Parts: sequence; structure tokens; C-alpha cells
Amino acid sequence: MKTQTSIPTSKVARAGQFVKAGVKVGGNYLKHYSKKLVNPELSKEDLHKDNAADIYDALSELKGSALKMAQMLSMDRGLLPTAYSQKFAMSQYSAPPLSGPLVVKTFRTYFGKSPGELFDRFDIKASNAASIGQVHEAWKDGKRLAVKVQYPGVADSVSSDLRIAKPLAVRLLNLNEKDIDRYMGEVESKLLEETDYSLELKRSMEISAACAHIPDLVFAGYYPELSAKRILTMDWVEGLHLKDFLLTNPSQDVRDRIGQALWDFYDFQIHTLRQVHADPHPGNFLMRQDGTMGIIDFGCVKVIPESYYDNYFRLINPDTLKNNALTEQIFDKLEYLLPSDTPKERAFFSDVFRQMIVMLGEPFAVDVFDFGNDAYFEKVYAFADNLSKMDELRSANGARGSQDGLYINRTYYGLYAILNELKANVRTTRPDWLRPEA
Repeated sequence: MKTQTSIPTSKVARAGQFVKAGVKVGGNYLKHYSKKLVNPELSKEDLHKDNAADIYDALSELKGSALKMAQMLSMDRGLLPTAYSQKFAMSQYSAPPLSGPLVVKTFRTYFGKSPGELFDRFDIKASNAASIGQVHEAWKDGKRLAVKVQYPGVADSVSSDLRIAKPLAVRLLNLNEKDIDRYMGEVESKLLEETDYSLELKRSMEISAACAHIPDLVFAGYYPELSAKRILTMDWVEGLHLKDFLLTNPSQDVRDRIGQALWDFYDFQIHTLRQVHADPHPGNFLMRQDGTMGIIDFGCVKVIPESYYDNYFRLINPDTLKNNALTEQIFDKLEYLLPSDTPKERAFFSDVFRQMIVMLGEPFAVDVFDFGNDAYFEKVYAFADNLSKMDELRSANGARGSQDGLYINRTYYGLYAILNELKANVRTTRPDWLRPEA
């Protein structure tokens, strides 16, 4: 894979990349509609492929929050055409890596030494490259290590990148600008946290220690003395990413064991720790044929406010939805319903969110859920597609849902998607207070 020798760091240079991507997308549309004059039956498949490639190429050169957004979008099946989600999925662990001299420069900045002086052996060629940083294999005192090195300028460009990328996101996703603005602060704060490897080191050590008792999970050991604000060193964890793991044709028992471990990991974090590894994309899990799984990358952790937790999960208990007054009270607190809503709007949105909760809560309504049931996921995607076409939603007077829900919802979406690909049968454990009385 071709390496990058530099990353645009100035606002002008980074804005230029977005402009260049926009121009290419405009050119692709012109090409498409010119061809369509000759062939009216022409589909948009080639247009989507061309746009996805041009946008990904621009974002991959920028790295950082720009590429992270592509990574997040790749998890949302049904939100974008397949060509986009497939191309953007490369940002999970297959982005173009940074060249050796820039890696050495980062080490000299934070340690005053080259990686060759710090480690017994250091592979200057990256093993994996993602949105915020890339991973190198190293050895020290007989131990095989993974060293994550952040791309230069990433932390300083988060805020400006999000502002510049907003028009492109509005056009691609057909979103209302006010909807994006509502959640921009939450996204920005999380992305800034992800660039702070000192914070990630602390969280990695704390959460992995707290979850060490969960069967079939493997966590790395971390090395503070070999880590800094932009460099993180940990044990090398063996395993395959989901796509490669599935190519080995694992048995149903192995799929179920890994799926159960993944469910238990998130169940314990959310309901006991009240903070959660909120970036459940396949690049952060390393799966093995013996049914165990390595967990890596605690850069994105969502701390769940107590009031939000109480209200959000109360809706999972079917008894809550039987009580109309209580349900609407919770909808108000979670900002699903707004003070400016008319009685007609309150009735409409109450019905929409009830349907959504019942559907997404189906795994919690049984003791064992078959995440390999594609009919369930097709129903969810069809529901989301119908919502996107409703005039009432397109003309709504504001974005709905607390900002705290952004990463919680994404966490469950990502978890469900991975379990679906695993085709895992899972015991959907949850606290007793989430179960109906009868």
C-alpha cells in the first residue's frame, strides 16, 4: 500500500481537500447524467462508486476527524448506498499509512529518541492504519508490542474539519443542517478525547481491569513508560478482524461464544461501570478460532449520566410502555418530544418512538436472541427507510433526542451489526429491573 509522506495541517490546505472532493463529486454527477441521456435505464451504481472513491481518497489524505466520520458512516448500513459503506469501511484498519520519517519525527518530539532507541526492534512499516493513528509492531525485553502512533496535526484540526465537512455531510446524507448542529458538540468532544492518548491509556487500563473477569475476553497490558500524548504502547493481541475471521468458516459454537462475550462486555460496562467503549466497529475486535476475542482501542469512551441512564433504559422494560403518562414523561426528558410540539405532533412522534423502542428492544424481550435472523434486521432497515421518507419528519421543527443518546445509540447499533454478521445466538442478560413484572 502506498504511504503518505505528509498530511495537510493548515486550515487552508485541509479545506482545499474538501473543496477538491466536492469538485470531483460534481464532475461525477455531470458524467452520470450525460450517460443517462443516452441510456435512461442507467442506475446510480457507478456514480456511487466514483463518488465513494473520490471522497475516501480525499478524507484518507486528511486523516483525523475527517476520516473518522467516514469510519462512523461505514457502520450505518442503510444510511448510505453500499458503495460508500464498503469503501468507507477501509478507514477502520486499512487507511493509507504514514511514512517512516514522520513516525520517527513523532517519537523524537515526545521522547527525544527514535523508536529504534526505545525498542529492541521496531517495524517502521505500519501493520494497520486507521483514522486517528496507525499501529507498528515492536519488541522489547522479549515481549511483542503494538505501538500506536497518532498522525501529526490530527488533534489541532478536529474543530475546523467538522465545520468544513458539514456541507458535504448535508449533501451526502440528505440531512437538515440544524440536525447536524445539534450533535456537533458531542461529536467534537469525543473526537478530541480520542486524540488524547494519555486519557486513552488511563481508560484502557481501568476498563480492561474492571472487565477482566468476563469469560473469553482478552485485554492487552499497557506501558505508561513507553507512551505519551500521541504515542500508546501495549501488548500485541493476536486475532483476526471480523471479515477475515468469517472467511475461516468458524463453527456456530465459536460464533456464539464470541457473540456472548461481546454482549457481556457491553452489558457490564453500561449497567455496572456506567461508561462504555463507544466505538464498536470491527477494527476494534480481534477474534480467534478458540472462541476468545481481544478488545483494543479505548479511545472513544462515553460516560453515561445517571439521569440519562435511568430514563433511557427504563423504556426497555415493557411495563413502562403500558403506562402512557409515564412513557410521555420519559419522552420529554429524553427530548424525543419538544415543548413546541402541537398535540398532533406529540401524538405522531410518541407513536414513532414507541414503535422504534419495541423493535430495537426485541433482543431484550427474550432470554436468548438469534442475531443471525436477517428478517429482523431487514425489518429494522425498512422501518428506518420509511421514516426517512415521512413528510412529518422532514418538516419537523427540530432534531430529537438528547445529545447523550448519540453515542449510546451508536454503540447498540454497532453491537447489533457485529452480532448479526457473526450470526450469533446470545443470552441477552440485563438487570432485573429491566424485566417486566409478569
